[in-house]
Amino acid sequence: MAKRANSFACQSCGAVYGRWQGRCDACSGWNTIAEESAPPPLPGGSGPRGPAGRGKGRVFPLEGLSGASMDAPRIASGIAELDRVTGGGFVRGSVILLGGDPGIGKSTLLMQACGALAQNGRRVVYISGEEAVGQVRLRAERLKLTAAPVELAAETNVEDVIATLSNGPAPALVVIDSIQTMWSESVEAAPGTVTQVRGSAQLLIRYAKTSGAALILVGHVTKDGQIAGPRVVEHMVDAVASFEGDGAHHFRILRAVKNRFGPTDEIGVFEMTGSGLAEVPNPSALFLAGRDTGSPGTAVFAGMEGTRPLLVEFQALVAPSSLGTPRRAVVGWDQSRLSMLIAVLEAHAGLKLGQYDVYLNVAGGLRIVEPAADAAAAAALVSSLTGAPLPPDRVYLGEVALTGALRPAAQTSARLKEAAKLGFGAAFLPRAGIEAAGSSPMALDAGGDVADLVSGIAALAPRSKRRTASDGG
Repeated sequence: MAKRANSFACQSCGAVYGRWQGRCDACSGWNTIAEESAPPPLPGGSGPRGPAGRGKGRVFPLEGLSGASMDAPRIASGIAELDRVTGGGFVRGSVILLGGDPGIGKSTLLMQACGALAQNGRRVVYISGEEAVGQVRLRAERLKLTAAPVELAAETNVEDVIATLSNGPAPALVVIDSIQTMWSESVEAAPGTVTQVRGSAQLLIRYAKTSGAALILVGHVTKDGQIAGPRVVEHMVDAVASFEGDGAHHFRILRAVKNRFGPTDEIGVFEMTGSGLAEVPNPSALFLAGRDTGSPGTAVFAGMEGTRPLLVEFQALVAPSSLGTPRRAVVGWDQSRLSMLIAVLEAHAGLKLGQYDVYLNVAGGLRIVEPAADAAAAAALVSSLTGAPLPPDRVYLGEVALTGALRPAAQTSARLKEAAKLGFGAAFLPRAGIEAAGSSPMALDAGGDVADLVSGIAALAPRSKRRTASDGG
């Protein structure tokens, strides 16, 4: 009998090597490569795809681009924020990979979705690989879902799971919590390894595609926020969603990272309560609740998250530094973006920030990634530096270029409509975005570069503060 050669796979990205090495060349991770058993060869050949083991392929029909097309049938979950992220509901036969930090509320959200679907007469199966049946029932009791006819089991063997699911009508929704605990008898590797995660996911995805059941795979995340296991699993599934949040805040953000059946970068906002996750239909009002309108250093940004306009508050603190190298701290925004914005304000607006510590925070625990937030962040920094409170009914939007110019943001009209609905009466935006604003009911203040933004805010500051901002102390 031929000796079976083992392979070495990276436990972070799934890259395979012929021998062990300390550093993975694909993801640059150290000590992430582990030895794994190679799959057994097929009879009559030297490997799984050897020349002697390759059989004659099946001829399948080829079709053209023309023909009738239909929208994918969807199953509404009954949770509006979840349906928004998925693009209108679960598509039959689709597979969703849901990731998030431990304790963020993934199992709570899925239990509520399972209960809502089951109460509407759908067959729903919840497979737990981490908790016992009694523990899942305790969560359902806390969520007041014990009367929902959800089928529950605690199992980790993939073959047993698929055999059980195939016994009877195909479920409308199957939840696997989590994919890292699943293992297959056809894969000779320990549960949780790259080979087992990839093999188990492949078997479950094949079942979902052939049966038409919607499948949700729960995945653990690493310390840097990435879903643990091989990245190839993210390519195999139809949608990838990330459940974000901070333990210090009661808001939870469900963000679509990938979606073959709907828009990407869509978000759903939830609030963690004693009885589970509650939907937040108007997150802008919630993120702006309790803001201090009379203090300098705060500016409201009219942003977009997917197709939803969202208003959030930027908070800035500029204080004299006692260190040789001033501090630059930011929460909810990109650190490199803040450094670039400070450099632009110094080079093109005449501000002296080299002797100040700069702190920037996005209120509510939300993370902003779009460049259109540059104007709001700059307004908050200038307001804190000059001591001038910004008008409480004004929003800011626009991207700041390295030349100091202000560039317009996409979907300006939708942003301004959301701001007007919440009682804001004025907006500062780039001069090039005036036409995109349309017939807005708000008073529009346009600027061509950051100097226009800084001069308008500095005019509201006390005379002593104006001199401090220009000479750096």
